[in-house]
Amino acid sequence: MAGYFSIFLVLLTLGSGLIWLIDHLVFAPKRKERVAIAQGASDIPLTDEVIEKVAPQHAIAETAQSIFPMVAAITIFRSFLYEPFQIPSGSMIPTLLDGDFILVEKFAYGVKDPVWRSQLVNMDEPERGDVAVFKYPLDERIDFIKRVVGLPGDTIIYRNKEVYIKPRCGAGETETQGLKCGEFNKVSKTIVERNELALTGIPQIVGSENLAGVEHGILINPAMPELVGRYFNQAGTSPDEWRVPKDNYFMMGDNRDNSQDSRMWGFVPKENLVGKAVFIWMSFDFENGPDDLLPGWVPTGIRFERLGSIQ
Repeated sequence: MAGYFSIFLVLLTLGSGLIWLIDHLVFAPKRKERVAIAQGASDIPLTDEVIEKVAPQHAIAETAQSIFPMVAAITIFRSFLYEPFQIPSGSMIPTLLDGDFILVEKFAYGVKDPVWRSQLVNMDEPERGDVAVFKYPLDERIDFIKRVVGLPGDTIIYRNKEVYIKPRCGAGETETQGLKCGEFNKVSKTIVERNELALTGIPQIVGSENLAGVEHGILINPAMPELVGRYFNQAGTSPDEWRVPKDNYFMMGDNRDNSQDSRMWGFVPKENLVGKAVFIWMSFDFENGPDDLLPGWVPTGIRFERLGSIQ
């Protein structure tokens, strides 16, 4: 849906701009000429009402002239700078909640054209720990949001609800981003609290993970078995091990037992990246149930405490 809206904005900008340009170059001089003739036949200056009657501007051209600056500004801002997104699920709990509205920095990983999404300007590469929005590799009409865990050349293991990273290192390097080269580094994790009960009656664990220097929250359900049989199977590796190819990234949700991510469907190509999630600008509660008067999409409260930068 976001892709269709981007195309619509571009077409609206081009269409209104083209109509305004044709009117400015072709029809505006003719209107000015008619006004000059009418003014020459009158001893008093013509009023705006008279000018409008003598040389009216077509309604379509007038509308295009009025909306073009606004639509062009929105298109540039949304296509190249920042785009708003709504979090639709709980796969990034506790970092992001269903009902959070975020801003995504579109230029963080390079400037792309808004229609074909070809790279126009190269910028920074994704960093381990970034919260990134990307086109779902199995259906690029859908936008996903996950955390960057594996970079090109890394080897990732997810076993017993622990993350291990063997980083790609340059010649002569013994350490990169706080990770030792040539070996698997267990990502450190601490328990912050035991949260609400799961369906099994076992409390879920809210933890804090240090992903190569990036501190962020995670949610683990101890009663949920690891679905190794559903993992993406990469030739030459164990079922719970993945080697990240060149120009690809390994993404995981912070809600480790309730996230469809790279463990299930593989890697995210660089060209699928949309941008970096940087800010929560609004957050709503949606607590209306089937027995309530108002429908479920109507907010029941605002979570002001959640507004701010995304870690």
